[in-house]
Amino acid sequence: MATKSINPFVTTGYAGPEYFCDREQETADLIRLLTNGNNVALVSPRRYGKTDLIRHCFAQPEIAEKYYTFIVDIYSTKSVADMVVRLGTTILDTLKPRGKQVWERFLSVLSSVRTGISFDMSGMPSWTMSVGEISAPSVTLQEIFSYLATADRPCIVAIDEFQQITNYADDNIEAALRTEVQYCRNARFVFSGSQRHLMGQMFTSPARPFYQSVSLYSLPLLPEEKYAAFCIRLFEQGGRQLAASVPHLLYQRFEGITYYMQRVMNELFSLTDKGESCGEADIDIALRNIIANSAFIYEDLMYQLPRKQSEILRAIAEEGNAQNLTSGKFVKKHGLVSPSSVKSAVPALLEKGLLTNERGVYRLYDKFFELWLTGK
Repeated sequence: MATKSINPFVTTGYAGPEYFCDREQETADLIRLLTNGNNVALVSPRRYGKTDLIRHCFAQPEIAEKYYTFIVDIYSTKSVADMVVRLGTTILDTLKPRGKQVWERFLSVLSSVRTGISFDMSGMPSWTMSVGEISAPSVTLQEIFSYLATADRPCIVAIDEFQQITNYADDNIEAALRTEVQYCRNARFVFSGSQRHLMGQMFTSPARPFYQSVSLYSLPLLPEEKYAAFCIRLFEQGGRQLAASVPHLLYQRFEGITYYMQRVMNELFSLTDKGESCGEADIDIALRNIIANSAFIYEDLMYQLPRKQSEILRAIAEEGNAQNLTSGKFVKKHGLVSPSSVKSAVPALLEKGLLTNERGVYRLYDKFFELWLTGK
């Protein structure tokens, strides 16, 4: 029987500094910027660990003991009203554990949605108003910022996947948010985003409201040596041995992207009994297990895609990093119908979140999906 212990390779959420790898310089930089009155635009591709870095910063004493902190994920929002619900819900849920006097102060400014706040038997509040019930999102947004401006502690608000606001029908939302942020002296903001070109346009274009309003901060990959040492240390603390080559091989295979390395290390730790060693041969076993667990999802996804989109997705997966998708060479190599069919299908795959495009290089967003498609 395997000897079970807590798996230290956390794949969801932030579990504390012991299970957080490096980012010492980035943590110090962000804390220094925020505590010195700066707003920050934090940019990197998805799954580099932006949100966990923010949580790590917020957990440090110089932040945790002096500020109210809120992390609002707007990735799935479709409108200003949707964003307002997410923002209001997050603030209320974060304040509730701090006591009645604290959350009552927030509720006292929400006159536009007062009927959308319900209370349970113990008197604890919940935001129950849906998106469709918010009649004046701009008014509610102003009320939320009014709270942030007058809270009894300074606040730091991190808005995750901030570039999503560019998809809202309300073209004025950037200007409205910029105005609220500008006059909210009691709060600092982290605008976190994964689409580099959209974030760049929002914060570096003179024609956009947020121009020169933030400190831009690009999050790099974790250093390979730091991550390897982190993995070996956690295995040793768990009474196991890890071959030094394993984390290095994973780093190369997944191009240093934190989530995929963590997920495989989580699986490798679970496969290794106490007192045993984990070697290179175990990587393929771990990957087979991970991909097998998601195979039915991938099969269903491919079944639902139009034929041209599924063919192009396979072609890009085979390439790994694909460029010049409409070139005759790419079309011929992968047996695609025509350059025009590629041109029409790629935007749909980008919109569905299946592809990423960084400076003309197309990749599958999900590296495990890519492995499933190619069988590599």
